[in-house]
Amino acid sequence: MYDRARRLRLAVAALTAGAALALAGVPAAAGTPRSAAPGFLEPSELPPHPSSDWYAGPVTAGQPDPLPICVGDALPSIASHRSYWTEYDTGALQVTVVERSTRRAKEFAALLRRDLADCARKLMKQYPDITAAQKYYGRLDVEEGAHVYGIHTASTWGASDIGLFAVGRDGRTVTVVQWGQMGTFEHAQVADFRATTVTAVDKLN
Repeated sequence: MYDRARRLRLAVAALTAGAALALAGVPAAAGTPRSAAPGFLEPSELPPHPSSDWYAGPVTAGQPDPLPICVGDALPSIASHRSYWTEYDTGALQVTVVERSTRRAKEFAALLRRDLADCARKLMKQYPDITAAQKYYGRLDVEEGAHVYGIHTASTWGASDIGLFAVGRDGRTVTVVQWGQMGTFEHAQVADFRATTVTAVDKLN
């Protein structure tokens, strides 16, 4: 039970700055660093924070650690990721996967969307000390499309976190963008995150 609770705390923490700072502080341990490449967001393209700039780690080959909630189990080893953080409890993550074919990319994006659509129910089933709720914020008309979701989690140990997720595709390339901070749906920067998502998918080409 302790291990399960610890894994959940790490996964939920990935919604906030603490996990992003930890990732950025040890890029060599997270995978093989790569130079910044087209297809990943720049810090200035994230939803603006009222009291801090955004910062970013390197684009890194492999899965992020810890894996994000909802979509983490589906991410393959061929993924690349980049973590972002502010000076406060707000963090973000982008994961990009280039599949072998457009068909495989379409199927992978659909899998991620199914995972997000059922995320709250699965979290509460797996972790009885978590209450979760979610919202679907619609489809964005960019390249082959992107879809935006919101997940709120509240725990018996007092944590309350809001996360926004997007899945988008351009041809063979699929990207997941995640933004999160402490709070509830009222604190979600949905309009800004939708704009960030459009930018992220536009940059996949």
